[in-house]
Amino acid sequence: MLTFVPTPIGNPQDITIRAMKCFEKAELFFCEDTRQTKRLFKLLEERFGMVYPDASFVSFNEHNGKERLAEFGSALKGREIVYVSDAGMPVISDPGQLLVAYCQEHGVAYDVLPGASAVTTAYAASGFEEGKFLFFAFLPHKGKERSSALSEAMGNGYNTVLYEAPHRLEKLLEEITALDGERELFLAKEISKKYQRYYRGTAKELNARFKELTVRGEWVVVIKAKKSTYGSLRFDEVLTLDLPPKSKAKLLSSLSDRSVKEWYQELVNS
Repeated sequence: MLTFVPTPIGNPQDITIRAMKCFEKAELFFCEDTRQTKRLFKLLEERFGMVYPDASFVSFNEHNGKERLAEFGSALKGREIVYVSDAGMPVISDPGQLLVAYCQEHGVAYDVLPGASAVTTAYAASGFEEGKFLFFAFLPHKGKERSSALSEAMGNGYNTVLYEAPHRLEKLLEEITALDGERELFLAKEISKKYQRYYRGTAKELNARFKELTVRGEWVVVIKAKKSTYGSLRFDEVLTLDLPPKSKAKLLSSLSDRSVKEWYQELVNS
């Protein structure tokens, strides 16, 4: 059995009894970072009496996941194996998804324990009324990909949850302010840790406020939905519009990863 076990996103007291029992009987651990996992287990042993597992610890991350599956795939059946990420719910914005896909494809029994998640914790704390939201994880770091992803996050019609690194948070606030300074945001810092803080306000207000703060720690950003009174064109609808090729090429480029030039050539040659 392969079990995906969530770990505390900050406060170690958030660990569950079921998780510790699972740790104690495991024979092999796949860890996003083995050092981080061992530190957690030592803490659980000292504070909560967990029996430190007599098991092997193997790194499994976005860089070596496929290699690890080739190495250990045949050993997944018939052994007690646990996968843990550094913090929070495994598989959510996490390399553990490779393991889930492998189990489904090869008939390996697996289970996922419920537990801590920064996504749902931050959304619950936001106070935004709608029960529906989208999760975008981390945006691309830069370039057209980042601009496109942020535009989608702000214009999809749903409350949207992002993760952001501290060194890019100010940049994100500036980008959102440039697009819509009155958009309401909720920011959660270091959830469940000593310096946990919540901030709510418009993008313009928070952007100005954070110029005076030291931005450290891990952040979750919730962007409140803004309902548009205008409909949005679908890709297939743009293709049928009676527009000059250059104008249509610009629209098609904004809805795809192809350049205006590529679309223009296709349109004039069709």
